[in-house]
Amino acid sequence: MMGSLGKQEKAKAEALDLELDDMPNELRWREWMNRIEAVLFASGTPVNRDILLRVVGQKANIDLLIEDIQADLKDKPYAVVSVAGGWMFRSRPQYAPVIRAAADIGAQQHNFSKEEMAVLCAVAYHQPIDRAGLADIFGKETNRDLLARLRHKNLIANGPKSPRPGAPHTFVTTADFLAVFGLESLRDLPELQTDPSDAAG
Repeated sequence: MMGSLGKQEKAKAEALDLELDDMPNELRWREWMNRIEAVLFASGTPVNRDILLRVVGQKANIDLLIEDIQADLKDKPYAVVSVAGGWMFRSRPQYAPVIRAAADIGAQQHNFSKEEMAVLCAVAYHQPIDRAGLADIFGKETNRDLLARLRHKNLIANGPKSPRPGAPHTFVTTADFLAVFGLESLRDLPELQTDPSDAAG
């Protein structure tokens, strides 16, 4: 049975004509753009270059295709943006008040408490960091349940072992963290303006 399923998946992949050699150049390029848009539209997380290359031919230039898609969307309330090493659809910032007024989407998806935001900030700027390091920042122990909630949301994960005695594990941010906050990489973190040490109980 497994062998049969494997053959079916392989056949499906082979059935997808990537090169589209029977199409005129302009139509081929448009079809590649449509395929990339379809993949991005269907994904709730950033899609990286390797995945996009599965749906276009060897003559396709992913960066140029993305640029053409972005140009097509210039008058739309959403855009294709570079996030966490890939691309995804995002509504344009000027429409955030409209979206919040209609459905309060942001609050439903990312309803962070002040303490959660403080710990996320501390991990993002000081990673890899262990619980003792967080205690140094906040002046008190960070609640284990709070850390568990952030892990459950896949915003932080275990990092390398700390050099402290007992080699406790550390915390690092995830690709989902980058996606939630619209960052291409940690280098895009804004300058830290405030000290979060009055939070995270």
